[in-house]
Amino acid sequence: MAVTLHDPGFNHAKKLIKDGKAVRDDRGAWDEHQPSAAQENAFIDEHGMREFGRWHLGVDDEMADDTKGHWKYPYGDFEAVHRCGVLAAESRAGQRKHTDIELAAAHLHGLLDA
Repeated sequence: MAVTLHDPGFNHAKKLIKDGKAVRDDRGAWDEHQPSAAQENAFIDEHGMREFGRWHLGVDDEMADDTKGHWKYPYGDFEAVHRCGVLAAESRAGQRKHTDIELAAAHLHGLLDA
């Protein structure tokens, strides 16, 4: 699996944080705040797969880009960046040696905590 940084998702997250669309929640809250599969499907139906992808920091180039499996490391709820989602992405990317994504998530983490 070749997972790399998704620059449009990273840039979208930075803009959302700059615009004040961020939730500074605790590390363990991602299980509660992460969109459900039904919420993801409804968002895709309304906005399309490309917009869905903007809410992710990574892409898997071995998966078709018109599938949810193509998009990795979600960080928000389709309205705001969640600190807990960024922390989860940072941690998982580090565990999986996706260094570019880990560094991008660490940058977002810094912006959120500033």
